[in-house]
This record gives sequence, C-alpha cells and structure tokens, in this order.
Amino acid sequence: MPIALIWHNLRRHWLRTGLTMASIVVAVFLVCFLRTMIVALNAGIEASANNRLWVQSAVSLFVDLPLSYQSRIAAVPGVEETCKFQWFQGTYIKPSNFFAQFGVDAEKVQTMWPEMKLVEGSYDAFVSDPLACLVGVVTARRFDWKIGDIVELEGTIFPRPDKSPWTMRVAAIYDADNPSFDKSMFLFHHDYLRKALESGEALGQQGVGVYVARIAPGTDATAVMAAIDELYENGPQRVQTTTEAEFNRQFVSMMGNIPTFLRSIGGGVAFAILLAALNTMLMAGRERTRDFGIMKAIGFRDSTAFGLLLGESLLVCGLAGALGLALFVGSAPVVAEAIARLFPGYRATPETIAVGAALALGVGLIAGILPAWQAGRLRPVEALRQEA
Repeated sequence: MPIALIWHNLRRHWLRTGLTMASIVVAVFLVCFLRTMIVALNAGIEASANNRLWVQSAVSLFVDLPLSYQSRIAAVPGVEETCKFQWFQGTYIKPSNFFAQFGVDAEKVQTMWPEMKLVEGSYDAFVSDPLACLVGVVTARRFDWKIGDIVELEGTIFPRPDKSPWTMRVAAIYDADNPSFDKSMFLFHHDYLRKALESGEALGQQGVGVYVARIAPGTDATAVMAAIDELYENGPQRVQTTTEAEFNRQFVSMMGNIPTFLRSIGGGVAFAILLAALNTMLMAGRERTRDFGIMKAIGFRDSTAFGLLLGESLLVCGLAGALGLALFVGSAPVVAEAIARLFPGYRATPETIAVGAALALGVGLIAGILPAWQAGRLRPVEALRQEA
C-alpha cells in the first residue's frame, strides 16, 4: 500500500483532516476519562478490607449510636478490636475547604488500618497528645501543612457556644501503597470531642456515628454481623452491621446510579465520533471516484483502492487515538490530585488505555470499511464518467 499516496490524500483537505482528528482526540480522552471515573467510584469497594465490619444505626447513618455499645460489640466472639469513627464536618477557614474529618480511638488506628504508612511524624506523637491529628498526604499537600502546624476548625455539627475554634496539632502525615485508599482523611482523638460535649464546651449529640470492628483471621464475617445485630435487636438503638465493601457501596449509591450515567455519556460520545469519522471517509471516497477510476484503468487492482481508503481511515483514527491517549495519561496525575478528596482511585490503568486504543482503531476500521468497499467495487467506466 503506497503510504506516500495516503499522506498526499490527507493533505488535500488538511482542515477537514485536522478537525476530524481533533474530534477523535477529544472523544478518546473523554471515553478514557469517564471509564476511569467509574473505576474510581468502585475502587473503594474493590479495595475494601475483608476483615473490617462497620456497625451503624439501622435507622440511618446520620443517627449516632450510644458510647456504651462499643464494649458489647468488642465482646462478640470473633471480634479482635473495635474503633469509634465519628463524622465531624468542621470548617477550615472557609466552607469550600472541605475534607473528611473523623474522631477515632487514636491508639487503635495503627492496627485497625494497617494500609496507612506514615511519611512524617509518628503514631506515638499522635496517640500521646490529646489535641493531635493524623492527616492524609493529599490534604497535607493541599493546605501545605507540616508536622507541628496548628489547625483550627469551626464546628458545624459540634459548634462551641463561645464560637471559639477546635484547635488541633498535626502530629503525623500518612500515605498508602494502595492507590484506592483514601489519603485525604483528617483523624483526631474522639475523646477530645467527647469531653467537650460532656463538659458543655461544645454543643451536639453525644455518641458515635459508626463503630469499626476488626475480626480475627478465619472468622465467619456473616456470623459475626448477625451476632452484633442480634445484640440490639430489641433496642434501645437497633444496629446494622455490614462489610466494609457494602458500607462503601452505600456511599456510591447515595450519589445515584452515576456509573450507568457515565457509561451512557461514554457510549454517546463513541457513537457520535463514529458517525463523524464515517461521514468524513464517505466524503473522501466520493471526491476520489475519478482518481480510483484512472488507477483501475491503468492496471491497479480493486484491493488497492480498498486499501487506500481503509488505510487512510485507520491512519487518521490511529494517530488521533494516540494523541488522545497521550492527553489522558499526561493529565491523569493532575486530575487525580484535583479529585482525590472524592475519588481517590483515579489513575490511568493499562486496561483503560487498551479501551481507548481499541475505540480509536475500531472507529477507523468501521468508518473506513463502507467507503473502501464502495471504492473497491467501482467500475472504471462509471468512475471516469464523473466530473473531476
């Protein structure tokens, strides 16, 4: 197949070729981006630990459980450790500076979440100081926090009557080997919150939003969940125990059926670019009808005309697809940093890159088949009758 002739044909209408390629670049990038968003939404579910159970109110996640529940949950056979996990929702400087804040049992964090790897500070410094906090590397970078920095949060769920802030000190910063693990959390001592509520220094409901229970290796998680739920079957506050994967799935479902919505958009983008590429190649085939007639009249085979148009379509879509994938891969770290608070699992994976490449080549093949087939079956006499 004469590659030089394909390049010559592409340059004949350079603006149309350029616009078609730009459309495919955008389409490949969007499809890869949307697919990665779906993967990121499900990353927390897929990366969930199978030895952690989450105990919440059976009424609603927003109804706190009594503090007395922790000791009875810890006594259930198969449960090795329990930890409080209380949503705080304080404001740092302004409401747009949102990040997830939780009151926890500081001394149990290291064993409860072994995925956390400290990059600065120490667990001892976090545990020993009742005003200390443990911060994810994403949040630390976002606000340029260093070890020893003082963080002041304005209480929203738990405001102080005198409007004074909740003051904490950065004692440690964590990262994680697992890219899907949330690296933006802000963890502090639950006792700091509890004592303030009990003394009247802060307003709000006393209790715990969720208890996290770590079960022993080889333990039947279903049996442990049933045993915990049975403890409070008749009250005073019924509980619902789920696996960590199911607990994370609840948060995804709270946003609606986002994965289906994103897949629909991606499918629409792919179909639209296929029609655009097909229209471009049909126009190219019609414009070269006389050229193909001359080529066949001087001895070129039908397969040559077929190969020229199909090769042109594959070349345009292949080059545009490569540019689209380069844009996707190059922008992935920036996008991941921007959305890490909500979707910590965003990253360019080989599977997604393969999907983008398959889309580009598939569009090139499908868009080129019809005009190439028409060019291949064209009779020289019919072609030469048409005007140049």
